[in-house]
Amino acid sequence: MTEQVDVDLARTLYRDMARARRLDQEALALARQGQLGLWLQSWGQEAAQVGSMRALDANDWVFPSYREHAAALTRGITPAELLSQWRGSTHAGWDPATYCFHFYSLVLGTQTLHATGYAMGTKLDGGNQIVVTYFGDGAASQGDVNEAFNWAAARSLPVLFVCQNNQWAISTPTELQFGAPLHQRAAGFGLRSFVVDGNDVLAVHAVTREAAEVVRSGQGPAFVEAVTFRMGGHSTADDPARYRDPADVEAWAARDPLLRLRAVLHSEEAFFSDLDAEIDAFGAEVRAACHGLGECDLDEVFGYTYAEPHPSLAVERAARLASLT
Repeated sequence: MTEQVDVDLARTLYRDMARARRLDQEALALARQGQLGLWLQSWGQEAAQVGSMRALDANDWVFPSYREHAAALTRGITPAELLSQWRGSTHAGWDPATYCFHFYSLVLGTQTLHATGYAMGTKLDGGNQIVVTYFGDGAASQGDVNEAFNWAAARSLPVLFVCQNNQWAISTPTELQFGAPLHQRAAGFGLRSFVVDGNDVLAVHAVTREAAEVVRSGQGPAFVEAVTFRMGGHSTADDPARYRDPADVEAWAARDPLLRLRAVLHSEEAFFSDLDAEIDAFGAEVRAACHGLGECDLDEVFGYTYAEPHPSLAVERAARLASLT
């Protein structure tokens, strides 16, 4: 028997992915125009992010890396909040507590330790809230990530690790990164492990929902490896044509997560017509949000470096103010 597709869910997932794709396109153009200092695209990885995010509860805490724009939009973070850090207008664009979504971490893999520590506190507090952290296959080679696996498993913490295996750690392919699949490595630490086609948003949603329930029910941490592909460069400072075979890119383009879900929703003509207009308006919103961002107030550096006032920092702040007069 063929399982019926939840059409309402499929529409929601497609809309989320389409918004993320348009954000990426606009941000890339803005970066090329000098409006953003840097941008790291989630192009090609929308299904891995949207499908997993929509399987979570609203109060589950999320610790992203630096490419989780689709996940952030799904949680309600605005384009202005997302772009502000990349424009240099602020050090972190949003209040994590508002969205239960931590701000981006640019240090590779460190967010997995943050998530594990937060999950320790969540376990002590009780309740059924879980903690989710996103990272890539390259980050999985970092010591921080493996330490997080071990600590989470040893303490049976309510944390779900979601690895977007996009095949490349900047210019290093997966075959040069590790000798066994990532989900097998996670299982070796004692995590309940899953692997899923990361370009099938419905499959990602179903697998993440099952993995989240394992964690939420007190069975310890879990790991989801979503096998996907980074369609763009590592960042706007990277030229992937120097190290990737165009045939591989073409093959993965045929597995585009939006095209695959659109084929499922092929009869929803009115939905796509309305959505096209909405996405065009969203693109204009993204551009306006970027241009409306102000300059960074460097006084924030002194206000947030230490939790309490610090004598040395006070001297430095006074010196800066003197230099402005």
